[in-house]
Amino acid sequence: MIYEADRFDIIIIGAGHAGIEAGLASARLGCRTAVFTINLDWVGNMPCNPSIGGTSKGHLVREIDALGGEMGVAADKNTLQNRMLNLGKGPAVHSLRAQIDRRGYSAYMKHALEKQENLFVKQAEIVDLYRENGEWIVKTRLEALHRAKCVVIATGTFLAGKVYVGDVCYESGPDGMFPANELASALKKLGIPTRRFKTGTPPRVNRRSADLGEMELQPGDEKTTPFSFTTKENIVNSEPCYITYTNDETKQIILDNLDKSPLYSGRIDGVGPRYCPSIEDKIVRFSEKPRHQLFVEPCGANTDELYIQGLSSSLPEDVQLKILHSIPGLKHAEVMRTAYAIEYDCVDPLALKASLEFFDYDGLFGAGQFNGSSGYEEAAAQGLVAGINAAMKVKGRPPVVLDRGSSYIGTLIDDLVTKGCSDPYRMMTSRSEYRLVLRQDNADRRLTQLGYDIGLINEDRYGEFCEKICLINEERQRVEGITIAPSEELNKLLISRETSPMTTGIRLVELLRRPQLDYDALAPFDKTRPNLPAEIFEQVGLDIKYEGYIRHQQQQINEMRRLEVRRLPSDINYGDITGLRLEAAEKLNKIRPENIGQASRISGVSPADVTVLLIYLEREGRND
Repeated sequence: MIYEADRFDIIIIGAGHAGIEAGLASARLGCRTAVFTINLDWVGNMPCNPSIGGTSKGHLVREIDALGGEMGVAADKNTLQNRMLNLGKGPAVHSLRAQIDRRGYSAYMKHALEKQENLFVKQAEIVDLYRENGEWIVKTRLEALHRAKCVVIATGTFLAGKVYVGDVCYESGPDGMFPANELASALKKLGIPTRRFKTGTPPRVNRRSADLGEMELQPGDEKTTPFSFTTKENIVNSEPCYITYTNDETKQIILDNLDKSPLYSGRIDGVGPRYCPSIEDKIVRFSEKPRHQLFVEPCGANTDELYIQGLSSSLPEDVQLKILHSIPGLKHAEVMRTAYAIEYDCVDPLALKASLEFFDYDGLFGAGQFNGSSGYEEAAAQGLVAGINAAMKVKGRPPVVLDRGSSYIGTLIDDLVTKGCSDPYRMMTSRSEYRLVLRQDNADRRLTQLGYDIGLINEDRYGEFCEKICLINEERQRVEGITIAPSEELNKLLISRETSPMTTGIRLVELLRRPQLDYDALAPFDKTRPNLPAEIFEQVGLDIKYEGYIRHQQQQINEMRRLEVRRLPSDINYGDITGLRLEAAEKLNKIRPENIGQASRISGVSPADVTVLLIYLEREGRND
């Protein structure tokens, strides 16, 4: 029997990485918020990979933290191994990655939701969603009707989920959970433009059956770096990882059984992730490679389950076993979980505004894999933005929109809502044209002020942040005024670092600009060096060393923002604008950009088309 249950400001559907951040953000901003999930024991589950961060993804986590999100704190509390990637390259691409205790992470996030004021966590399957009398109504499997001003859809891979292993196919969510079939039907009935994507996961094996001595040891960093700017305790590496490789035997097994893969038999309709292919896809697409690298990683501190990263597959179970047994260190592997591919519904993100609210459905937001992205970090970033903007809407305040010059989060969302995606979107450093400015190390300097202005950063944390900024500014001023005298010891250092020796005194700032030198190397010659946290020296050193490049990128950002402020009215019919090419008019009518800057990034809109738009705005006197 259908009954009226409860009324909320905001309802979040899903308690994965997107739903968690959305729920916490909206509740912390004072909105009465409910988070619904099919199973409370799987809040913050990691069905694909027991890790947080990685190349560009580490940037996202630190930005989430800088804005007041939870992912970085939770990751630090449950780290098994911590590594900074790409240290052999420039600082723009340094990215933090941590191996995570997946059940510990899930328990932490569940408790974070439970204890959050204004937040109500509910185990219930949502089977219907519709709008009535200016409110959104969600209906549960048990026929309860809950009303809200705004709804955030963060369903992950549950919508009409279907699992494939060889010729076996069945309806399922990730990790054997129930799929959300009725909600998928409800969204189609509502008119939401959905399509099918797919992703997959590799097998898990029992540690006792793996010969780890045959693999390469991959230890964590000796000096660890936390994700959260609030983490004060040292991150301890408690578990190593290992590396092994496929070989010719592995390749032959896959080629002999390729016809049994649903990816190649045509049984899977969904589009898979381009940058995280299955092992059978790798063998076909990169046939010239003699081997493929695999990472053997722990799933937790209190389990012997090992995750075989790089071996994602949808081949039959017996074939998967043969593949594993062909790999050094896994010849006697006991499979605990079979690899599978999962197909699911998601939305076309071109239907969303930059605030992640739907154009045509007032108060309805999308976040995470539902928006066509892949990855926990991408999901959490969108969840945070969707939760913030749902709260802004409830409060009658303007939306918070991060632009490409502010963050990787802004780049991620702009790519999705402006360019769309033909396969699951994955963040990469190469997607950001301003990556030297948007480094992972300065995420707080870029975003914590905004987090405070929004209301997600408390006074204590904001005070610490302001103190850090003062120390950076004071140290920069000190360095500008210090002159280093020449000496035999200093010249030996300079020659050893392949930089020219000194004959006269030189300013410390000029030495720090040399690529081969840094604060630590010059410490013995800096007589007035203060006792400051290492992060202060790091920030000042990077600012000095890359000052010219940073200034150039900042000029580009300023130009981009000049176009961003030129708003495009939502009621324009681009087909009526004289001088606009047909292709451009069609794209603009479909995507409905919010400003000239966004319009300029749409594929098919040329600089000449942008000029036409600017002339149109001037002629019509429109800039609302």
